[in-house]
Amino acid sequence: MNRSKIVAIVTGAISILLAIAYLIIVQILDYRDMQPAPISQINSTPLVMTDTTQYISVDKMLSWVE
Repeated sequence: MNRSKIVAIVTGAISILLAIAYLIIVQILDYRDMQPAPISQINSTPLVMTDTTQYISVDKMLSWVE
């Protein structure tokens, strides 16, 4: 076998091993029992936003064009 064919086989084997390792890691992480955080541990403060921009009427916009 020539060198390029050996490199292709080795690269394919490494790719398959990485894919299998990835799937195993995903399964392990997915298997964990993930519980949502209790409400008492979530630091949330109410946020009030107001819109202070002034709207420009269409008439004023058109007067600038003229």
